[in-house]
Amino acid sequence: MGRIIAVANQKGGVGKTTTTINLSACLAEKGKKVLTIDIDPQGNTSSGLGIDKNNIQNTIYELMIGECTVEECLLHHVIENLSLIPSNVNLAGAEIELIGIEEKEFILKKEIERIKDKYDYLIIDCPPSLNTLTVNAMTTADTVLVPIQCEYYALEGLSQLIHTINLVKQRLNPNLEIEGVVFTMFDARTNLSLQVVENVKSNLKQTIYKSIIPRNVRLAEAPSHGLPISLYDPKSAGAEGYRDLADEVIERDEYNP
Repeated sequence: MGRIIAVANQKGGVGKTTTTINLSACLAEKGKKVLTIDIDPQGNTSSGLGIDKNNIQNTIYELMIGECTVEECLLHHVIENLSLIPSNVNLAGAEIELIGIEEKEFILKKEIERIKDKYDYLIIDCPPSLNTLTVNAMTTADTVLVPIQCEYYALEGLSQLIHTINLVKQRLNPNLEIEGVVFTMFDARTNLSLQVVENVKSNLKQTIYKSIIPRNVRLAEAPSHGLPISLYDPKSAGAEGYRDLADEVIERDEYNP
């Protein structure tokens, strides 16, 4: 039974895509069957996994507007144990094209239901906004994982995101839960990073992952090579951080089957 995790935060630049790519890859490295779903029109998860996103016939856009089936837009074994539903800039128009379509919040859910049992984990990269695409991800998902950058405005917008998650839970997906918060871009040399972690822990009544993702040059370089950090620099601090996060995600499943 595949578990579906949406990686969401309406703030840009908090490490959503980096987390999607590298959590997916580290789960795959541990022998789990993973499907990564790119529902961000920027398509950075697709290119970060080595896909030429602008030369793909079928993407999640074609899937959302009913021009292809989920099987037709699936790219199998992008890396070992990891498949991908890619995205590109065409998806930016989907918001308009879905106006007036019945049950438009459930388009992705209906498609993913058919294939989710083939995977252990399905990880969805959401756009940096609370729009129809993000709502589709949340109606599909079991849980929402929230990356938070260790910076001064870390908590800004988080209450809005939690409000949206709760609204989706009340009205569209009663099973949706917050998976937890993961800190990204942590710099142990600065007091600010430490203060942000303490601040979030004291203000947030949510599960917070013990794994903290460090600010890491190799992590920033990896997407330009179309590789997850576990393949680009397996021994880097970034790779270790995401392996730890993958371990925690798996452990939590074993603890709450």
